[in-house]
Amino acid sequence: MITKLLLALKKWALPILVIYVLALTIGSLAHLNGMPSLGFSFEDKIRHFIAYFLFTVLVYNYCKARNLTNAIPKAILSVIIYGIIIELLQKVMTSYRTLDVYDVLANSLGAVLAALIIIVRKKLKLK
Repeated sequence: MITKLLLALKKWALPILVIYVLALTIGSLAHLNGMPSLGFSFEDKIRHFIAYFLFTVLVYNYCKARNLTNAIPKAILSVIIYGIIIELLQKVMTSYRTLDVYDVLANSLGAVLAALIIIVRKKLKLK
């Protein structure tokens, strides 16, 4: 059962990643009115953190599915660079979004935590 699931994840790693990147890009550049509120001031940063945590896991899974070396550093670096580019595009391409250094920080922290969890999981798996 687990083997079939892993094979399915490998097979679908690229389509899942592409769909996620498209959704994240559209969500990051679109004018989003009426987003449900969680009721506290830094909820936007939590959304960024979670989105980029998941993004890092998906990029890592894609790298592993393609047997790429250094999957964790590649995942972290590509996700952080993407996050910076999106923030720059928000400043340049939209009048309703702004470049926010704290968004970049939340994105980066989400990516780093995802990588740390992957590393710990791999080490526990080796024992």
